[in-house]
Amino acid sequence: MPAHAPRRAARPHPGRDHPGRPAARRSRAARPRTDPARRAAYDVLRAVADRDAYANLLLPALLAERGLTGRDASFATELTYGTLRGRGSYDAILAACSDRDDIDPPVRDVLRLGTHQLLATRVGSHAAVATSVDLVKDVCGPRPSGFVNAVLRRVATRDLDGWIQIVAPDRSRDPSGYLAVRYSYPRWIVDAFRDALGSHAAEIDDALAAGNARPQVVLALSPGADGPLPDGERTRWSPYGFRLAGGDPSPLVASGSGFEAAVQDEASQLAALALTRTGVPGQDKQWLDLCAGPGGKARLLGGLAAERGARLVAADLHPHRARRVLDALARAGRESYGVIAADGRQAPWRPGTFDRVLADVPCSGLGSLRRRPEARWRKAPGDVAELASLQRQLLGTALDSVRPGGVVAYVTCSPHLAETRDVVLAVAQSRDDVTILDAPAVLAEVPRLRQADSGDGSRFAQFWPHRHGTDAIFLALLRRNDSGTAEGAG
Repeated sequence: MPAHAPRRAARPHPGRDHPGRPAARRSRAARPRTDPARRAAYDVLRAVADRDAYANLLLPALLAERGLTGRDASFATELTYGTLRGRGSYDAILAACSDRDDIDPPVRDVLRLGTHQLLATRVGSHAAVATSVDLVKDVCGPRPSGFVNAVLRRVATRDLDGWIQIVAPDRSRDPSGYLAVRYSYPRWIVDAFRDALGSHAAEIDDALAAGNARPQVVLALSPGADGPLPDGERTRWSPYGFRLAGGDPSPLVASGSGFEAAVQDEASQLAALALTRTGVPGQDKQWLDLCAGPGGKARLLGGLAAERGARLVAADLHPHRARRVLDALARAGRESYGVIAADGRQAPWRPGTFDRVLADVPCSGLGSLRRRPEARWRKAPGDVAELASLQRQLLGTALDSVRPGGVVAYVTCSPHLAETRDVVLAVAQSRDDVTILDAPAVLAEVPRLRQADSGDGSRFAQFWPHRHGTDAIFLALLRRNDSGTAEGAG
């Protein structure tokens, strides 16, 4: 090299000598490989498993926090709810595609998300596998990536029906086991639905499939309100029901017009309406919503009470839920109402105070699994037994709270006989002042409502998603008589 030539700087060692390069490499390595929609779905699945989070509450908040809208938000929603609904089927398929008996929960959730994409969406096989490998690298590191790749490639060799034929029990030998895998439910829920269908047990496939369908958003319009309606259509039976054309579940308010609406399933609206349609002799001025939180039925009842010059009292055990009821009634512009935090089993009011009482009791929520898909994996038969004891106590309080001649509506969001028919019959048969009314006759415009074709269940109304497009709401109407004058409680 000539003496006058400039001295060449030594080439830095990659990743070590150049002052800016290590940081750049670290930045690229730390950058997530996963798209935001898939990561949001994964984070919700982990929160559901680790913290008992509710997907329907967490997901919207997470989407807003991360700025996901439009197609990304829709995709994250489909991945989250679809994976939670299909978990039972997907786990059976993954067991057939894996040689491991014990898979770490985070890796299993990645596999479930990948399986849902492969078997229930239009995502291409290569993309579903590759993005799942990227996701597991981001959340678990590189070590399980080969395992995830191999398992999902096996999943991709068949469609969902093909896998069900392989992994589900033979239907003729184990019908409940087959249905549990085919429609992704715990076996005990399959059996409970079949029992509730009674002589219509042949509808079990339709009932289970409908519980996996994503529901449309239905609003309850305020009684007496007017104003412009959003895009959508009126529901079939409730005069206050409105089905949104879009998917935004937020309550709609038209400022200055008096129009106000809130999300509420049509069957829930009809259960509240049934209470108001049943005649009561004499005065009709005091109504009670015994378990009012979070306030959907109280909001509708408050409007109907106001139209008749009656006053609604709404009670809930938990103060924070009572505050939500208060907010719901205030937003609806109600003037004559009262809201209290009180244990419905220890009523602070005198017996016989009210003319109408709604007892929308705490329940398993098996009737709303299409809205809360993770609930099917959280509940157990023992939970139903504990709830039934509480339900009997609350129905007893409701009957004590209504005056002779008054009416009680007993409502659950469940078709399980232990929470519905059995509770009502047990309470009614323990008293001599109760008549069970014909609830389906009160809602005569709604077809196929009777819980059973004959016998004790024929006076009870049971909505079903596959029949009515609603949640599986149960309704019984009971009149309190003077002691010793019951007209047959069965």
